[in-house]
Amino acid sequence: MVETPSYEVTGQINGVEIRSYPKLILATVSGSDVRAPFRILFEYISGNNSGRRKISMTAPVITPERIDMTAPVISGGASMSFIVPAEYNLESVPMPTDERVRIHEVPERTIAVIRFRGWARQKSVEKQQAKLIAVLQAKGVETVGTPFLMRYNAPYTPGFMRRNEIAIEIVAS
Repeated sequence: MVETPSYEVTGQINGVEIRSYPKLILATVSGSDVRAPFRILFEYISGNNSGRRKISMTAPVITPERIDMTAPVISGGASMSFIVPAEYNLESVPMPTDERVRIHEVPERTIAVIRFRGWARQKSVEKQQAKLIAVLQAKGVETVGTPFLMRYNAPYTPGFMRRNEIAIEIVAS
Protein backbone atom coordinates (compact mmCIF):
# COMPACT_ATOMS: atom_id res chain seq x y z
CA MET A 1 0.00 0.00 0.00
CA VAL A 2 1.31 3.44 -0.93
CA GLU A 3 1.69 5.92 1.94
CA THR A 4 -0.47 9.03 1.82
CA PRO A 5 -0.14 12.00 4.17
CA SER A 6 -2.41 12.11 7.18
CA TYR A 7 -4.97 14.89 7.40
CA GLU A 8 -8.05 15.82 9.36
CA VAL A 9 -11.34 16.56 7.63
CA THR A 10 -12.62 19.72 9.31
CA GLY A 11 -15.67 20.39 7.17
CA GLN A 12 -17.62 19.93 3.95
CA ILE A 13 -19.18 22.52 1.65
CA ASN A 14 -21.33 21.26 -1.23
CA GLY A 15 -19.06 18.32 -2.13
CA VAL A 16 -15.84 20.16 -1.28
CA GLU A 17 -13.84 18.68 1.59
CA ILE A 18 -11.96 21.01 3.94
CA ARG A 19 -8.78 19.39 5.27
CA SER A 20 -6.12 20.32 7.77
CA TYR A 21 -2.68 18.95 6.87
CA PRO A 22 0.40 18.81 9.09
CA LYS A 23 3.70 20.09 7.74
CA LEU A 24 4.99 17.99 4.86
CA ILE A 25 8.37 17.56 3.23
CA LEU A 26 8.34 17.66 -0.56
CA ALA A 27 10.85 16.72 -3.23
CA THR A 28 10.17 19.09 -6.15
CA VAL A 29 11.54 19.40 -9.67
CA SER A 30 10.87 22.23 -12.10
CA GLY A 31 11.43 21.79 -15.81
CA SER A 32 10.11 22.48 -19.27
CA ASP A 33 10.16 18.94 -20.68
CA VAL A 34 6.92 17.02 -20.23
CA ARG A 35 8.50 13.86 -18.78
CA ALA A 36 11.59 15.24 -17.08
CA PRO A 37 10.20 16.11 -13.61
CA PHE A 38 8.69 12.65 -13.05
CA ARG A 39 11.80 10.84 -14.28
CA ILE A 40 14.12 12.98 -12.14
CA LEU A 41 11.98 12.49 -9.02
CA PHE A 42 11.71 8.76 -9.68
CA GLU A 43 15.52 8.55 -9.93
CA TYR A 44 15.80 10.42 -6.62
CA ILE A 45 13.54 7.95 -4.76
CA SER A 46 15.24 5.02 -6.54
CA GLY A 47 18.58 5.83 -4.91
CA ASN A 48 20.00 8.86 -6.72
CA ASN A 49 20.52 10.57 -3.37
CA SER A 50 23.24 11.12 -0.76
CA GLY A 51 22.57 7.86 1.07
CA ARG A 52 21.93 5.86 -2.11
CA ARG A 53 18.75 4.82 -0.29
CA LYS A 54 15.53 3.78 -1.94
CA ILE A 55 12.67 5.93 -0.69
CA SER A 56 9.13 4.57 -0.77
CA MET A 57 6.81 6.08 -3.35
CA THR A 58 4.00 8.09 -1.78
CA ALA A 59 0.77 9.56 -3.08
CA PRO A 60 -0.37 11.96 -4.24
CA VAL A 61 1.93 13.30 -6.93
CA ILE A 62 1.35 17.07 -6.93
CA THR A 63 1.43 19.37 -9.96
CA PRO A 64 0.24 22.94 -10.49
CA GLU A 65 -3.25 22.85 -12.01
CA ARG A 66 -2.75 25.52 -14.60
CA ILE A 67 -0.47 23.41 -16.81
CA ASP A 68 -1.80 21.23 -19.61
CA MET A 69 -1.99 17.63 -18.49
CA THR A 70 -0.81 15.52 -21.38
CA ALA A 71 -0.47 12.07 -19.83
CA PRO A 72 -1.26 10.28 -16.59
CA VAL A 73 0.99 11.29 -13.66
CA ILE A 74 3.24 13.33 -15.97
CA SER A 75 2.83 17.10 -15.99
CA GLY A 76 3.46 19.40 -18.91
CA GLY A 77 6.23 21.53 -17.51
CA ALA A 78 6.52 23.88 -14.53
CA SER A 79 6.87 21.62 -11.49
CA MET A 80 6.03 18.29 -9.93
CA SER A 81 6.36 17.19 -6.31
CA PHE A 82 6.53 13.89 -4.47
CA ILE A 83 5.69 13.87 -0.77
CA VAL A 84 8.56 12.46 1.28
CA PRO A 85 7.46 9.57 3.57
CA ALA A 86 6.55 10.59 7.13
CA GLU A 87 9.50 8.63 8.58
CA TYR A 88 11.81 11.43 7.41
CA ASN A 89 12.36 14.98 8.62
CA LEU A 90 14.51 17.72 7.07
CA GLU A 91 17.57 16.42 8.92
CA SER A 92 17.14 12.73 8.03
CA VAL A 93 15.81 12.83 4.46
CA PRO A 94 18.43 11.69 1.92
CA MET A 95 19.67 14.72 0.03
CA PRO A 96 19.39 14.61 -3.75
CA THR A 97 22.55 14.29 -5.81
CA ASP A 98 20.76 15.90 -8.75
CA GLU A 99 20.67 19.67 -8.21
CA ARG A 100 17.31 19.89 -10.00
CA VAL A 101 15.61 18.17 -7.04
CA ARG A 102 14.72 20.59 -4.25
CA ILE A 103 13.80 19.33 -0.77
CA HIS A 104 11.57 21.73 1.14
CA GLU A 105 9.01 21.84 3.90
CA VAL A 106 5.42 22.98 3.47
CA PRO A 107 4.00 24.31 6.75
CA GLU A 108 0.72 23.15 8.28
CA ARG A 109 -2.15 24.38 6.17
CA THR A 110 -5.84 24.09 5.43
CA ILE A 111 -6.90 23.13 1.93
CA ALA A 112 -10.19 22.74 0.09
CA VAL A 113 -10.38 19.63 -2.08
CA ILE A 114 -12.71 18.30 -4.74
CA ARG A 115 -12.25 14.66 -5.78
CA PHE A 116 -12.88 13.16 -9.20
CA ARG A 117 -12.27 9.87 -10.98
CA GLY A 118 -10.81 9.10 -14.39
CA TRP A 119 -7.90 10.50 -16.33
CA ALA A 120 -6.73 13.96 -15.25
CA ARG A 121 -7.05 15.47 -18.70
CA GLN A 122 -7.14 19.23 -19.14
CA LYS A 123 -10.89 19.45 -19.76
CA SER A 124 -11.83 17.47 -16.64
CA VAL A 125 -9.23 19.28 -14.53
CA GLU A 126 -10.56 22.68 -15.66
CA LYS A 127 -14.15 21.61 -14.97
CA GLN A 128 -13.31 20.45 -11.44
CA GLN A 129 -11.22 23.54 -10.72
CA ALA A 130 -14.09 25.81 -11.80
CA LYS A 131 -16.49 23.85 -9.60
CA LEU A 132 -14.13 24.09 -6.59
CA ILE A 133 -13.59 27.84 -7.00
CA ALA A 134 -17.33 28.48 -7.53
CA VAL A 135 -18.25 26.65 -4.30
CA LEU A 136 -15.61 28.52 -2.30
CA GLN A 137 -16.56 31.92 -3.75
CA ALA A 138 -20.27 31.29 -3.09
CA LYS A 139 -19.47 30.67 0.58
CA GLY A 140 -17.01 33.57 0.84
CA VAL A 141 -14.01 31.33 1.54
CA GLU A 142 -10.72 33.13 0.99
CA THR A 143 -8.16 31.21 -1.08
CA VAL A 144 -4.36 31.41 -0.95
CA GLY A 145 -2.23 30.83 -4.04
CA THR A 146 -3.23 28.79 -7.06
CA PRO A 147 -4.96 25.42 -7.35
CA PHE A 148 -2.95 22.23 -7.65
CA LEU A 149 -3.67 18.75 -8.91
CA MET A 150 -3.08 15.70 -6.71
CA ARG A 151 -2.93 12.32 -8.48
CA TYR A 152 -2.95 9.15 -6.39
CA ASN A 153 -2.45 6.30 -8.83
CA ALA A 154 0.30 4.59 -10.77
CA PRO A 155 0.41 5.35 -14.51
CA TYR A 156 -0.94 1.89 -15.38
CA THR A 157 -4.11 2.23 -13.25
CA PRO A 158 -7.27 2.07 -15.41
CA GLY A 159 -9.12 5.38 -15.74
CA PHE A 160 -12.25 4.28 -13.90
CA MET A 161 -10.13 3.37 -10.85
CA ARG A 162 -8.10 6.59 -10.74
CA ARG A 163 -8.40 9.05 -7.85
CA ASN A 164 -7.59 12.69 -8.55
CA GLU A 165 -8.16 15.84 -6.54
CA ILE A 166 -8.03 19.54 -7.27
CA ALA A 167 -7.01 21.47 -4.18
CA ILE A 168 -6.29 25.02 -3.10
CA GLU A 169 -5.06 26.42 0.17
CA ILE A 170 -7.64 28.44 2.08
CA VAL A 171 -7.58 30.80 5.02
CA ALA A 172 -8.66 28.72 8.02
CA SER A 173 -11.75 30.11 9.71
